[in-house]
Amino acid sequence: MLRAILAALVGGLSLSACAQAPQSAAATAVTAAASPADAAAAEKNAREALKAINPELEVDYVGPAPFAGFREVVVTGQLVYVSDDGNYLMQGSVLDVANRMDAAQASVGLANYRKQLIDSIPHGERIVFAPPNPVYTISVFTDVECGYCRKLHEQIADYNKQGIAVEYLAYPRMGLGSEDHKKMIAVWCAADPKLAMTEAKAGHKLATGGKECTNPVSKEYDIGQRVGVNGTPAIFNAEGYQVGGYLPPEQLRAALDKLAAGRDAPAGAR
Repeated sequence: MLRAILAALVGGLSLSACAQAPQSAAATAVTAAASPADAAAAEKNAREALKAINPELEVDYVGPAPFAGFREVVVTGQLVYVSDDGNYLMQGSVLDVANRMDAAQASVGLANYRKQLIDSIPHGERIVFAPPNPVYTISVFTDVECGYCRKLHEQIADYNKQGIAVEYLAYPRMGLGSEDHKKMIAVWCAADPKLAMTEAKAGHKLATGGKECTNPVSKEYDIGQRVGVNGTPAIFNAEGYQVGGYLPPEQLRAALDKLAAGRDAPAGAR
């Protein structure tokens, strides 16, 4: 709904989620400049501006943008920027010219918002492939159909050798009720979900009917939408920064090392 409304209002530019990285010193200076009263007024203006577009829009998060004069806002999983006076709305990528990256990569607030949502999914509702003593744990929104998801899973042992624990979350990208959705439910309902995930990603047919089970597939899909997933795989580190899509094992380890060291990690290809 939001995508269609904004497309009509601002010329049809597509909304997308962006890879995240730690907040830069410049961004910190920008967000620290506003007083609490100014920040509260800017948030109020942003919310009112979006409600003026459509009273039914659900605003999930409002925080300081990593550049002056705007709030970053997540609305039904989509990231937009609203001017502090509420008069202007931007969507799409905003380039930080000096650092040669999307400005959204500087947002600590956005990462914290995503972390809280992802952390709300219990460990027992994830399908986990982990080494004995992982250095890093990533949450990967996945489905069983996409080529990059299958490529990542083919290398799961190599990710584990890099010290990376992979925790899969369901994101049937064809939508709820789709055949993809049914296959994901079959994986989560299997007696051995890890084996079923491997079989499904290898293209083997799983039974999609029969025994019903309580499963988190729809819930995880909803959370994926709320954190801005618009393709699979979507990889998030433990702090809520999106590392990107598919990255080979060594490159993913390097990206996680850079994030841990406070440097910018590259975004992966989808």
